[in-house]
Amino acid sequence: MGLRRIRKRAFSLNNVRLRNKMLIVYFLSVFIPVVLTNVIFYNITTNNVKKQKMRDISLAIEQIRNDFMTQVNVAVGISAVIYNDALLIEYMDKNYDVPSDYVYNYQTYIISMLNKYSPVYEAIQRITLYSDNDTLIYGGQVEPVMASTREQPWYRLVRDSALSAPIVLRTTSDYPGATGDMLSVVRKIADTEAAEPWEKYMKIDLHPEAIKEIFHNVTLEGDLYLLQGNEIQYTTNPEVDLAQTADFAATPVSKDTIVIDEDFKGVPYLSDWRIVGRFKESAVLEEVRKSKYFVLYLAIPNVLLPTLIIIWFSRSLNARLVRILKHMKKVKNHTFETIARQDAQDEIGQLTAEFNRMTLQIKSLIHDVYIADIQKKELLIKRNQSQLHALQSQINPHFLFNSLETIRMRSLMKKEEETARIIHSMAKIFRKSLTWGKDWVTIRDELDLVACFLDIQKYRFGDKLDYRIEADESVLGLMIPKMTLQPLVENASIHGIEKLKEGGLIRIAVAKTAEGLVCTVQDNGAGIPPDRLASILSELEQSEEMGESVGIKNVYYRLKLYYKDKFGFEVSSKEGEGTTFRLVVRGEAEG
Repeated sequence: MGLRRIRKRAFSLNNVRLRNKMLIVYFLSVFIPVVLTNVIFYNITTNNVKKQKMRDISLAIEQIRNDFMTQVNVAVGISAVIYNDALLIEYMDKNYDVPSDYVYNYQTYIISMLNKYSPVYEAIQRITLYSDNDTLIYGGQVEPVMASTREQPWYRLVRDSALSAPIVLRTTSDYPGATGDMLSVVRKIADTEAAEPWEKYMKIDLHPEAIKEIFHNVTLEGDLYLLQGNEIQYTTNPEVDLAQTADFAATPVSKDTIVIDEDFKGVPYLSDWRIVGRFKESAVLEEVRKSKYFVLYLAIPNVLLPTLIIIWFSRSLNARLVRILKHMKKVKNHTFETIARQDAQDEIGQLTAEFNRMTLQIKSLIHDVYIADIQKKELLIKRNQSQLHALQSQINPHFLFNSLETIRMRSLMKKEEETARIIHSMAKIFRKSLTWGKDWVTIRDELDLVACFLDIQKYRFGDKLDYRIEADESVLGLMIPKMTLQPLVENASIHGIEKLKEGGLIRIAVAKTAEGLVCTVQDNGAGIPPDRLASILSELEQSEEMGESVGIKNVYYRLKLYYKDKFGFEVSSKEGEGTTFRLVVRGEAEG
C-alpha cells in the first residue's frame, strides 16, 4: 500500500513546480493546438492544391491526346476513302499499253483526288500511292515499289499484315525533297477482280510541325513523350536525341518525378500508343510551398501573442513565489531576513506579509529559547566527551603492541619473514587506529595505513589479490581526515575481491586536478547490484543513521561534516565488473 501511494503522488500535479505547470498549460492549451491546427490546415491545403494541379495536368495531357488522335483520325479517314474508291483501284490495276491513257487518268482523277485533302487538312503533309504495276508512269504522288521501298519497316509491316487495317508508325521520307522522320498512316489498297492484281499501298504522312504544335500548344512544367510501345516517337525533352535514344526506359528520371500516362483505349490502330508526361514534383508543388509561408505567417501571431501573455502572468506568480522560497531556505540556515514588501493585494502578497511576521517572531524566539537549548546541549556533549576520554584512558595498548613486537621478533629469529612483515603491518594498523586526539593525518600516513591493510589482505588471499597505490608527490603532505580511504579499501576487499576466485585488483589513486583533490578507490570485483547501489545512495542522502554499509556511511558523513559543500562523493558499479569510489575535495585540502 505504501509503494502504491508513493507512485500515485509521483504522478500528481501537486509535485510539479508552478513554472512547469504554466509550461504544461501553455503547451497543452496553446502551442500544441495551434501547431496541430496549422499542420492540419497546411496538409489539407497541400493536398487540395496538389490534386487540382494534377487534375489540370491530366486534362492538359488528355487534350493533347485528343488533338493527336484527331489528326490521326483525319489521316485514317482519308485512308478509308482511298481504300474504298473502286475507280482509283481500277486505274491502278489497269495495264496501260499507251502511256497517254495513264497520263489522262492521272490528271483527271488520281491527282485531283489526292490533292484535294492537303489544303483542307493542314496536318496532312503528303499522300503517296505505291504500286509495282510497271505500266504506270511513276512520278508526282505515285511511287513504284522498289527494292529500297521493300527495305522500309513500314512496307514489311503492311505487307505481312493479314488485315488491311490502317497502321500508324514513324517512317523515313523516301520521296524527293523530303527530309527527316515523320508519323505516317500506312495501309493496303484493296485488290480488284483483275486478272493480274498488283501490290498497292497508300502512305499518308502527317506534317511534323502539326505534331509539334500539338505538344507545344499547352504550357506544362515538364516533359512529354509520344510512345509506341516503349519506343519514343516524339518528345518535348530537348535532352533526348531521337536519332540515338529511342528507348523510353533508358531515359533518366529522378526520384521526385510525377509520371502521368494517357493511352488510346478503344482505338485499334493506336492500341500500343500512349502519351506520357514527366513532371518534377518540386515544380508541380511550387504553389504548395508558397502556401506554406502563408500558413507560417498566420501561425506566428497565434503562438506569439498567447506566449507573451502567459509569460506576463507567469512572472507575476513564479518570481514572487521563488523569492519567498529562497527566504524560507535562508530561515532553514538560521538567516532570518524579511522580504521587501510590495503593495500587492493578491494571495501571494498576503503570503509575503505573513512570512515576514512569522520570521520576526522566530527571530525573537531564537534568543529566548533556541540559544538556551543549544547551550544546554553543548554542556551535555562536553560531558559525554569527558566520559569517552575517561574510558579511553583505561585502555592501555602498550601490552598489545609489545606482544605483537615480541611475536614479530621471534618470527624473524625463525626466519619467517613474511609472518613478521604481516605482524608488523598489523601493529602499525593498531597503533594508528588507537591514536587518540588526532583526527587529521597526511595523505602519506593514510596511504601507509592502506598499504599495511592490503598487505595483510594479500597475505590472506595470496595470488587472488593484487593492489596498486598511486599518488602525486605534491599531494603526500596534504592533510585529510583519518580513516578516509581505509574503510573504502576494506569494503572493496571484503565485498568485491573476496568473492572472486583469482585476478582481483584494487587500485588507489590520489591526485590534484582542476576539480581539486581527487581520491579514487577502484576494484574489479563482484560489483554492487543496481538496486542495492540505488538503496545505498538514497540512504546517504536521506538518513544519517549508520544501519548497514557502516564503512561507506562513516566516510561520507565525516567528510561532509568537515568539508560541507566542498566535498563530492561518487559511486559507480557494474555487477561482475567492479566498483569505483571517487572522492573530490574542492579548494584547499589541508586540515
